[in-house]
Amino acid sequence: MHPTNPDRRNLLKALGTAGLLSAIPSPAEGLYAAPAMQQPAIAHLEPVLPTASIRFAVIGLDHNHIYGITAAVIRGGGKLVAVYANQAGQVAEFLKQFPGTQVASSEAQILEDPSIQLVASAGINYLRAPLGIRVMRHGKDFLSDKPAITTLEQLAEVRKTIAETGRIFGILFSERLEVPAAVYAGHLVHSGAIGKVIQTVNIAPHKINPATRPEWFWDYDRFGGILCDIGSHQADQFVHYTGSTKAEVTASQVANVHHPDKPKFQDFGDMMLHGNGGFGYVRVDWFTPDGLGVWGDGRLFLLGTEGYIELRKYIDVQGRPGGNHLFLVDGKGARYIDCGQVPLPFGPQFVADVVNRTHIAQDQTQALLATELVLTAQKQAKVFQMEL
Repeated sequence: MHPTNPDRRNLLKALGTAGLLSAIPSPAEGLYAAPAMQQPAIAHLEPVLPTASIRFAVIGLDHNHIYGITAAVIRGGGKLVAVYANQAGQVAEFLKQFPGTQVASSEAQILEDPSIQLVASAGINYLRAPLGIRVMRHGKDFLSDKPAITTLEQLAEVRKTIAETGRIFGILFSERLEVPAAVYAGHLVHSGAIGKVIQTVNIAPHKINPATRPEWFWDYDRFGGILCDIGSHQADQFVHYTGSTKAEVTASQVANVHHPDKPKFQDFGDMMLHGNGGFGYVRVDWFTPDGLGVWGDGRLFLLGTEGYIELRKYIDVQGRPGGNHLFLVDGKGARYIDCGQVPLPFGPQFVADVVNRTHIAQDQTQALLATELVLTAQKQAKVFQMEL
């Protein structure tokens, strides 16, 4: 051990932290300075144009994701012909966005119409799978908001019905399928830009806006739990980007840490996943502060054998404006890619799948694998009751 130099020790005391920084020679200051913002590359992909047309209807308007789902199908070549919900106010709001849509008098009116090929829904979470089963048994395909299934028992019945009817049970995981940066990340991964994906890390905070939430939102039995609900997006991304066809839950935990007046609610959860294509970690929560400006600072990290990708999907905090920011680091360097102009292929691909009986827009097996992962994680999760 070298003896302490008393002169150096006295100098450090006299300078303090501020003095030390001021004493650093100017060339060294660059070690702490942010790098200059580079000129962005603009991501380009050829748009997928509609190649088919279908007639579709909507049943269930309990979550506003139904607007994005409906718009995606229309963008893909779908013709919206009917809507049904048991709350008149919901229907009135829907008609403002999609005027001229026929209002059905009952669910049966839609299910029994042989001209309707697809039913889309964003009903209350726990009611979506039973509706989808009825839809498929009436000879139609189904497209649901996530989570489309809230129990393992429902999942088993959905799989059985798919096998018996040959129908499509689609789930619109919008955080991958309807986010341009996530679409482009998939293009990069599948073209080998970062080698083989080893792990996905998803950070998925959400803003809770309690005054706007219906009563069922706070009820575990009806929303399915935090991992089942918002975690389904992240499980879908893990399965897709790693290419896993088999996967299991390594560990999971959930908690209600800040909403003691809502005992059946969960505001925090995380899970670790592993599959035959890689590893995954997911954190979901309802703690986005009001000052952020968007509903969540969703971030995705893709670790590959030859590089890595980071997505800042909705905001780059104190950085570039807007969303759809992608950062790619590989053996050639680090670069930023603006993905704001990347076209969204899901709508045209899904409509074509309905007509052609294919699974291009979404692999049916992978969608249900992602669902099984979150249902298992939710069921096995260690539950913490605490107030912070």
